[in-house]
Amino acid sequence: MTHRHGRSRREFLQLGAAAGMVAGLGRYSTLSAASDYKAVVCVFLLGGNDGHNMVVPLGGPEYAAYQAARGGLALAAGQLPPIADPVQGQFGFHYAMPEVAALYNQGRLGVVSNVGMLVQPTSYFDLSNPAHPLPSQLRSHSDQVAEMMSGVPDTSGANGWGGRMLDALQTANAGTSFPVSIAMNSPALFCAGKFVQGASVRPGNAMDQTFLGIYPPGAAAARRTALQQVVAADSGSHLINAANASMGTALALNPMLRQAAATVQFTKKFPQTTLGRQLEEVARIINLRGQLGVSRQVFYCSLGGFDTHGGQSYQQMALLTEVSQAFDAFYKATEQLNVPDAVTTFTLSDFGRTLQPSGTGSDHGWGNHQLVMGGAVNGGRIYGTFPKATNYANLNATHDDYADARGTMLPNISLAQYGATIANWFGATADAELDDICPPLVNFAVRNLGFMA
Repeated sequence: MTHRHGRSRREFLQLGAAAGMVAGLGRYSTLSAASDYKAVVCVFLLGGNDGHNMVVPLGGPEYAAYQAARGGLALAAGQLPPIADPVQGQFGFHYAMPEVAALYNQGRLGVVSNVGMLVQPTSYFDLSNPAHPLPSQLRSHSDQVAEMMSGVPDTSGANGWGGRMLDALQTANAGTSFPVSIAMNSPALFCAGKFVQGASVRPGNAMDQTFLGIYPPGAAAARRTALQQVVAADSGSHLINAANASMGTALALNPMLRQAAATVQFTKKFPQTTLGRQLEEVARIINLRGQLGVSRQVFYCSLGGFDTHGGQSYQQMALLTEVSQAFDAFYKATEQLNVPDAVTTFTLSDFGRTLQPSGTGSDHGWGNHQLVMGGAVNGGRIYGTFPKATNYANLNATHDDYADARGTMLPNISLAQYGATIANWFGATADAELDDICPPLVNFAVRNLGFMA
């Protein structure tokens, strides 16, 4: 159904939904942000990115073992943009990621290898012990997405570790009512704290569908005034008043989101891809940090399609091209905005995949390699012990880097350690704060992995 001014019923409902995600925010602040502004940007690679082909060992024996294990999924060594770790040797990024490789070689990006959800340190031999605690529902997409977002190794997590970081730092954002925890496109558990409310913004959507395409301009102004009067009225119904409050907040945020789009032109153009548009919107909102009065912000972006059971060679190539180009544009945007040291971007994924192929794809795994980017990152390094599979014939018998004979990586870095390292840089420095943000952290001796300055 289309209305007389060309706005569809679906678009109007989308406006209402977007408004609902920012309910109860009140007026936005125009105070200056604190000088110690920091933001974290989570990029979730939905479906289970194949880390084995994102970062490949290039040392002679290690590459030969990789090639033998990967079969038809193996990437040719000569195609891979080279990187090096001062301790672990020579590696290469997927050939679709030359921009990411350049950021690594410039010291702006690091790799954290073999990260996964763990309850406590776990060896191969622990897997046969029924009493050893393991995360629930390993290799289940929905469960592992929820656990990676919540930071809790079962499906009971009611909020996310991104939101809990902001819970610990609420006083830093006392001067604003603008959303400080924002997911792009749709709500995300990662952004929801115990106290801090997550919001959702669609890239390029200034929440003004109701006023677009109306002519003459005076008619749009009249509609806006009438809508403001409607939402300000007390209907006598708690449900209607709550909906009106949501719409009122959207009307208040509208000029700020429009300003975010209008006040900066990025020198390095963002690719107009799914991830490129999300990160561009994040950069625009960061640009308004002073006017919004925010000191700490959490953002969530996502890209789907990584469940590559078949056609992985071309499917992952296209997705990693999108990731690499978007990361490059976003880092250059933070330089343009003079905040490269204040913004840290990192990846998550459901889980890794099997080293051994399954036809033209790979199957669900466990541990995975993650990327961390920003001026405050101690880049040009690979953190953790990188599994090199030189004894592939005995992966499930003698090598703690793998959980089975198919080359499922057994995590040697927990999500709790990964998240706590980021949270510590963000400003949550007390042990009690970090234990609340990343609950399994209490079971690990190493609480900071050192990849943040």
